[in-house]
Amino acid sequence: MMAALIFVVSLVTLLMFFVSYCRSLTASSSRHNLSEDVRDVTGIRTLPTGPDYLRVRQLLALCPERPDDGAGLQAVGVYFWLMSLTARGFAHLVPAVTSWAERECAGCANFAIVALDRRIAFNRELYARQSEL
Repeated sequence: MMAALIFVVSLVTLLMFFVSYCRSLTASSSRHNLSEDVRDVTGIRTLPTGPDYLRVRQLLALCPERPDDGAGLQAVGVYFWLMSLTARGFAHLVPAVTSWAERECAGCANFAIVALDRRIAFNRELYARQSEL
């Protein structure tokens, strides 16, 4: 019984740290000004919503990766999945939790758009370097 309690407390603590980490990642991307290129590619002109995340992730899969954006995207992907489950699970029970989870999903979409913007810029820089040779 005590081992189960320790396991549950450890799991809840780990989940709290994970949520804090992902929220800090998504908050850092909210200050990024998107380029016109990424707005054209995604078709998103206003603030992104949760459903935009899946489409942007598909676009990210088409772009070559930058060396430093893999772990953050994976963590935010898991966080998006967790928030989507939370939004669906509490849709009828607690509307405030649902709206919070939907805002978090929108933050994940914004994080993915910023990552796409950085990948586009990175690939343009690589192309420019190769063109100089």
